[in-house]
Amino acid sequence: MNGTHGQLAVMMPAYNEERTIEAILGHVLQRPEVGEVIVVDDGSRDRTWEILQRVAATDARVRALQRPFALVQDADLEYDPRDYGELLKPLVEGRADAVYGVRGFAGQTAFSFWFVMGNKFVTFATNVLFDCYISDMETGYKVLRSELWKRLNLQGKRFDIEPEITARVLRLGYRIHEVPISYYARGREEGKKLTWVDGVKALGALARLRLASRQGLFGVATPDDYHRRRQHELASNHPLMNRANRDISG
Repeated sequence: MNGTHGQLAVMMPAYNEERTIEAILGHVLQRPEVGEVIVVDDGSRDRTWEILQRVAATDARVRALQRPFALVQDADLEYDPRDYGELLKPLVEGRADAVYGVRGFAGQTAFSFWFVMGNKFVTFATNVLFDCYISDMETGYKVLRSELWKRLNLQGKRFDIEPEITARVLRLGYRIHEVPISYYARGREEGKKLTWVDGVKALGALARLRLASRQGLFGVATPDDYHRRRQHELASNHPLMNRANRDISG
């Protein structure tokens, strides 16, 4: 028997591939090297997802995923995973590709007055520099569509990653949707690492990313077809309009 039997995991993105998805899966699953096939349906509007579910039900090696999103969960206890549902809702409904959890509305404990004021000032600077209106730029709960994460071309190494994510999302033309979350701030004795120096660095990162050329940030001078398509889809996918259309058709 071949020593590579069942050792290969195949990752397959799919978007509106109802004509070919079953055929290519058949060929892939015939290979003895394949132990798992992870198929990600990136919001298809045809029968791709239906076909994937049917194939997955007949072959345990196939894992069918739909509309993948990703967030970073800190290892401390400041952010509550019970907020995942509310964070995902705007993404699943197709009305946002970037969702931020806002600390302070659902309930929170604060680290210090100056920490809160510093966060508000950095958020204010973000709104001024990028002509946006968000409430909590430094929140650790930033949930993005996976395809958007991959296109940000992130370079940050430390706490400057927070302003960099926000700046790049805004430079690409996306609007950030916010939902309230719970937040349990820890103090210095519990391992809190942020200081006022990180706030100054965040301001510098915001200014640098606002002034940088698009080509310098993303390697292209104009928005690519993906961002044009996604922003058109988001703009046309208002939840109240969709509900009205369903009511009419029903």
